[in-house]
Amino acid sequence: MEQPWTAVISQDEGWWIGWIAEVPGVNAQERTREDLLESLVCALREALEMNRRDAMEQASDYEQVAVAL
Repeated sequence: MEQPWTAVISQDEGWWIGWIAEVPGVNAQERTREDLLESLVCALREALEMNRRDAMEQASDYEQVAVAL
């Protein structure tokens, strides 16, 4: 099952701005709503991959277990 994420978006002075509520630092600004949502998805993927990579570098002696909410 895919994890649902919350994009908080708004239009301000001709720009669409937004962020992903569950992941600090994942934000974007674009001219269109569609471009904003695409940028947020891209930024979220990159942030999760970077966090995963960093965590795995520190967890070489630990067991990996999948968990679900």
